[in-house]
Amino acid sequence: MNNDWITLLQQQAQLGKVLETTRITTQFGLTLNRQEAELILKEHGNALREQKRVAFGAGITPKIIYEFCDSAYINQDNYVETIIRLQDIFYLYKNEMLDEITDDELLHFMKEQFEDICFGDTEYLESTCLANFSQAVRAGYDGYKASGGRGEYARFDEVTRWDYDLYLETLKELCWQ
Repeated sequence: MNNDWITLLQQQAQLGKVLETTRITTQFGLTLNRQEAELILKEHGNALREQKRVAFGAGITPKIIYEFCDSAYINQDNYVETIIRLQDIFYLYKNEMLDEITDDELLHFMKEQFEDICFGDTEYLESTCLANFSQAVRAGYDGYKASGGRGEYARFDEVTRWDYDLYLETLKELCWQ
């Protein structure tokens, strides 16, 4: 009985922390109601169990919300689904990188790729960007420590990307001929 009371208090504290994020996220058009926050936390628990991890306090959920709330690819319609998916991906890759990377380094890396490389595609984030990066981390790469996880993916990216300036220059040349 005593454990049930403690568990209930912990769940209420987690729920409060997640609902508190709305104070910041509303400026980006994102809000959570109680049922959505409860769903996110339920899925957080599932992600922890699936990855055989333990989290203290509110876990990573508020940090994910704060890191991604200004994303160009998250709107109210996909907000809950995206946060749940990002939780799953986060814990998967914490394990894949053998906990060598801090939470903040991983979140910064995830956000940067989500915005600049994946254009909001969580599947590409998981299966390509983070897969490549985690392989490098497991092989001993630690350059991300100096950058806090920012600006790292170009070192491991196997896909040739568009050079926007070159594209515009070529387009201008074609249009003026």
